[in-house]
Amino acid sequence: MPAEARPLLPEGARRTGAWCAVALLVAGVAAVFVWLCVVFKTAVTPALLALLGTALLGPLHRRLLRMKVRKSPAAGLTVLAVLAVVGGATYVVVAALVDTGAQIVDSLRQAAQDIAKHFGAAGTSLDDIAENARQLLAKFGGTAASGVISGLSVVGEMLATAALALVLIFFFLRDSDRAVDVLRSVAPRSTGDLVEAMGRRAFEAVEGFMRGTTFVALVDAILIGIGLIVLRVPGAVGLAALVFITAYIPYLGAFLSGAIAVLVALADRGFVIALWVLGVVLAVQMIEGYLLQPLVQSRTVQMHPAVVMLAITAGASVAGILGMLLAVPLTAAFFGIVGELRSRYGAPAGPS
Repeated sequence: MPAEARPLLPEGARRTGAWCAVALLVAGVAAVFVWLCVVFKTAVTPALLALLGTALLGPLHRRLLRMKVRKSPAAGLTVLAVLAVVGGATYVVVAALVDTGAQIVDSLRQAAQDIAKHFGAAGTSLDDIAENARQLLAKFGGTAASGVISGLSVVGEMLATAALALVLIFFFLRDSDRAVDVLRSVAPRSTGDLVEAMGRRAFEAVEGFMRGTTFVALVDAILIGIGLIVLRVPGAVGLAALVFITAYIPYLGAFLSGAIAVLVALADRGFVIALWVLGVVLAVQMIEGYLLQPLVQSRTVQMHPAVVMLAITAGASVAGILGMLLAVPLTAAFFGIVGELRSRYGAPAGPS
């Protein structure tokens, strides 16, 4: 009998090649998907925002349904409730920033001048700081930030996107019971249960992230706002509102809002008060990191801070500020899907 033909490559090399081919295929599909999202961002953006809003408002809608309210009125009341809450919160935030914005800007300008005086010999001036800030804004802000600076056209686009997102939230809430049927209809017949389970896990992860982040943002804003008021820092309410808004960008948002608060205190109240403000910000961040975040993440998908930072960076490179806001919930949904796949197909743990 002829000798059995020997493979050209050893087993390890063939396995590595197979995994590389799979990785390239997945990366190619992901790249095409991201490219399509960028091309159709006018439709994709309100749809993603509506999904986040639906995840946040889902518990209220389900409570109305349990109170025997019909689906359409329940969805309409939920949208009206979010309009009232978001509209009221926006009014409070905008009013606070308008009333105290001049103080904050003047304090930041004074802090920049003080820093320039101390470090001017090293080649740093106020003009350099302004130019570097403009370059950083153009680099990391993307189209959203540059559009806000450019004028009213983007304001109209943002309003249109918000209106479309609200309409989509209404339909998503009203027809949420049909989502399972839609998933099963587009999936192959043999994978219907798997697709449904992955969809549920992904949505539960996004829902948990939105509720948890809103709760953490509110606690951070209240605690830091109280500390700034006690220390008599100008623009305390506006700075607290800024803390709440930026909290939806994990880690990076807290750093930016805390740095602004410290600079305002440094310029207006002096070095000692600035240290106290820094202590308040760090204390609140420790409460968040060691108490609030573990309590919140224990109910949702747990992600390492490095993964969160990489997701934010990738989102900023793809879609600017909007990408930074959407990166973490989308990553949470991805990890929810991975967790479902691991629970179904992962190798069972060996005996201890």
